[in-house]
Amino acid sequence: MLSGKEYVCVMRLHHATPENKVKTVLDEFQGKIYQRPPLRASVKRRLRTRTIYYLDFLEMKQKHVLFKVGCESGTYIRKLCFDVGEVLGCGAHMQELRRTRAGSFTETEGLVTLYDLLYYADKWRETGDEENLRTIIHPMEKALELLPKIYVRDSAVAAVCHGAYVTAPGILSLETGIRKKDGVVIFTQKGEAVAFARALASSEQILSMDHGFVAETVRVLMDRDVYPKMWGRSGSI
Repeated sequence: MLSGKEYVCVMRLHHATPENKVKTVLDEFQGKIYQRPPLRASVKRRLRTRTIYYLDFLEMKQKHVLFKVGCESGTYIRKLCFDVGEVLGCGAHMQELRRTRAGSFTETEGLVTLYDLLYYADKWRETGDEENLRTIIHPMEKALELLPKIYVRDSAVAAVCHGAYVTAPGILSLETGIRKKDGVVIFTQKGEAVAFARALASSEQILSMDHGFVAETVRVLMDRDVYPKMWGRSGSI
């Protein structure tokens, strides 16, 4: 849910507006923007910033504008359409919306129908053969590809699985660009997802640390018994 999203949207303008003006205003909404969630949102209506990675004008027919937008998680496209309409001075609302990407999952790669899933699941129940089923069910790590990662030593895995904080001595490597309070995924040396955590320091700070907490475990993803317990009485890793 924290990964970026991509949408294709049909925005309806309330009054006729020149196409070149629409393109210019759409370009202005790329980058950091301020948004207040709409009235029908399921979150508190606080003013917040969101990043629009790209906003591509595709075509326009009369008052209908088709565009593609890549954005940070938590961006409201219907509010984006409203704000674009305000800047244009004509008013606008979201007419149709289609999500084309969520994190590493796109609508063009690896999708299967529910009929295929049901067919292979029935075959698995009948024969016990998982081969076909495994071709359409992705491992959990697939959903975490685009999130920042911290790799820990095998000796630290069991402690994290029991909810321990990740400490500097337990880290083998990490990705750059991590900021304090960012959501991160803790991985083993083999690339197995251990837990989702919240960074307590930036990448640069973590690299300079030889002790102390670097991430707080939020949700454990791996079974506790996969790796043996290897911590001392203090529970540190």
